[in-house]
Amino acid sequence: MKQLGILIFDEVEVLDFAGPFEVFSVANQLADYKILQVHTLSLDALEIRAKNGLHLLADYRLDQVDQLNYLVLPGGDGSKMVIQNQPGMALLQTQIQQASWSMSVCSGSRILGKAGFLEHKPYCTHHEVFDSMQEIVPTGIPQPSLRFIQSDDRIWTAAGISAGIDLALHLTELTFGKELALATATYMEYLPYLDQHAR
Repeated sequence: MKQLGILIFDEVEVLDFAGPFEVFSVANQLADYKILQVHTLSLDALEIRAKNGLHLLADYRLDQVDQLNYLVLPGGDGSKMVIQNQPGMALLQTQIQQASWSMSVCSGSRILGKAGFLEHKPYCTHHEVFDSMQEIVPTGIPQPSLRFIQSDDRIWTAAGISAGIDLALHLTELTFGKELALATATYMEYLPYLDQHAR
């Protein structure tokens, strides 16, 4: 069974992590819980206060887990603090290097940029974060008109907030097949993905 980790941290944007969490958890549910173990991960304390006060409890600290197959890096104002956490960034860098794929949502792109994974590569992020990204990774190639993009063979980046659902469904399709992705989107009643495949 593959291991998927979703990073959460203080001031994480709720839909940034909850959207992909729903996609991958529903996909696993529809596959009789046989394809994935989905974990929420923190860098330090397990108790997290997300954006606008939602309290969360991470499953594990990042230093408590072995190699992940897939990694989701959400954004939010707290991403500014994540990239200043040197021990945490070192752990994330190792996991990203080893994972089959990693995806960022919104300003989670800061983490990939700070860790050196977006040099001279295209990326998406929240429309208000492109200026910040230019400072973090000046050689990166911003893609403000796209919902998500493949930055290299193992790195994907999504635009703001709800775009994480689009990318999570796309990666479900690439990783586990179109049939499961369509079933997941149908269960979630997520029309953007369903309309795209109805053409």
